[in-house]
Amino acid sequence: MAESSNSLGFLGRHFEEVKEHWRKNFAFLDYYKKTLGWEKPLPKWIDADVDEFIASDPVYGTQLKAVRESRKYAATGALLGAVHLGGISFKYSKSPHAAAAGVILAAGFGAVCGGVFGAEVAEHVKQLYKLDKQAANLRFLYWWEEKTKGETLFHLLPRRLFFYP
Repeated sequence: MAESSNSLGFLGRHFEEVKEHWRKNFAFLDYYKKTLGWEKPLPKWIDADVDEFIASDPVYGTQLKAVRESRKYAATGALLGAVHLGGISFKYSKSPHAAAAGVILAAGFGAVCGGVFGAEVAEHVKQLYKLDKQAANLRFLYWWEEKTKGETLFHLLPRRLFFYP
């Protein structure tokens, strides 16, 4: 290994370092290739399936549970933001024919801002900044892929049922 790095020379080593640097920077693309690049789409899952994963995986299950609970904060923030800014727009609108467009635009903007604010509140309340949310979601997708293919049935059974000593 050391001989091959010496034989590359300065430019070769520099090129390898730059390539490694950008490989780390674009590592998130592997996540999207895995989640969006299915040959055949995964079947839909329900809350009971997610609860089963949460019970089966002590590390990523609790993380996924916290991430799923944080959606309530974002939805509440979006609702409050939409009602608040829509109400203010309606209260101070002077022309009745333009009030509807203004209320809709203000409510939409309020929903976006409230949703982002709610997500940030959840980030701190649930301490999601300590977790790897992407890894928890990806682990669930791997688990769901194995479960729907039927491979997990053999993984759950003890090996001694199939192999004799």
